Amino acid sequence: MSPESTGQNEHYLRVLRRRFRTWRGNRPFWAGLFTMVGGLPIAYFPYANMHLGNVTLAMSTTAGAGSLIIGILLVTLGLTMWFHHIVRVFAGVAAILLALISIPVANIGGFLVGFLFALLGGALSVSWAPGESGPDLAPAGAAGEKSAAGLGTQESGPEFHSTAAVPQQQPEQYDTTVEVDGGRHRAG
Repeated sequence: MSPESTGQNEHYLRVLRRRFRTWRGNRPFWAGLFTMVGGLPIAYFPYANMHLGNVTLAMSTTAGAGSLIIGILLVTLGLTMWFHHIVRVFAGVAAILLALISIPVANIGGFLVGFLFALLGGALSVSWAPGESGPDLAPAGAAGEKSAAGLGTQESGPEFHSTAAVPQQQPEQYDTTVEVDGGRHRAG
């Protein structure tokens, strides 16, 4: 090892923090966190008892099982956003729908706290896109050679890197339509 290498001398907390930041950056972390936080009050409030002095307020409702299911599903969708980020759009739409369903079923969506967190988490999940990878650094001579070799060829323009790319449709090989008069056909 060279004396400039700091790999062995780094503190383990710094290494763990850097790994966590890398892990967090590769998935919709905040969307999953908000969705899970939104599921907790929705599942908890129908089974909670509040004590005000000697008075016990039971907030149990007939829809307690429904709100428990909604809360558990929201927590599950938040974990899905973290560990299977490829289905983030489905999980986001499902979280938004469950948040909307929780308004009439689960004490106004966990007294609007769970509803707002789940709605925000679902919206963040739907809108999240993976980050761009670092630019490939090519030597300056390589770019000049590429442009000199590519004279007379059509350049494709900027490349778009996306996980949800639309496939390009190729024209059919045996197109039997005849273009006459600007695409209109005459009979007779």
